[in-house]
Amino acid sequence: MFVIVVDERLYLRKLMSDDLKRFWELGYKEEAPEWKQWDAPYFPHRTMSYEQLLEKKETYVDQDDFYGIFVDDVLIGIVSYYWEYEPSRWLETGILIYDPVNRGSGIGLRALRAWIDYVFKAVPVVERVGFTTWSGNKPMMRVGEKLGMTLEGRMRKCRFYNGVYYDSIRYGVLREEWL
Repeated sequence: MFVIVVDERLYLRKLMSDDLKRFWELGYKEEAPEWKQWDAPYFPHRTMSYEQLLEKKETYVDQDDFYGIFVDDVLIGIVSYYWEYEPSRWLETGILIYDPVNRGSGIGLRALRAWIDYVFKAVPVVERVGFTTWSGNKPMMRVGEKLGMTLEGRMRKCRFYNGVYYDSIRYGVLREEWL
């Protein structure tokens, strides 16, 4: 199995069937998980039973576009990429660190750096990799800046959450800028 080694404790790899129970517990078991406060909280969270997740396991297991983030061999988050519009080769990426204990430590920054490297190698037709966040997620905006990404778009006050309007924020980096 292909593993993206970031350092002696941190690596990324495809999810396997054995990872699904932990993935479900982190992402889909709870009605209102803490991580949802950072990950597009203006969209409703979808819980599902473990059995429902197993019915969709081909979405998560052994996928080139969906990897787990592991620290000391424990799944703590995911990275992914998806086509915003494949005919024009517009690709976006995402990252989610589930446990707040692992946020703010640089794990997400290092994982996303390794993931973007992987995406540019795995999808050679792509000239730009980007991600979208919201102005309420300052840590993710700092990650984009630390990675040397460009703030490409700000759609003002289009995300409404807890009685407050937030901006939608889009970062991107071109292949030649990254390499």
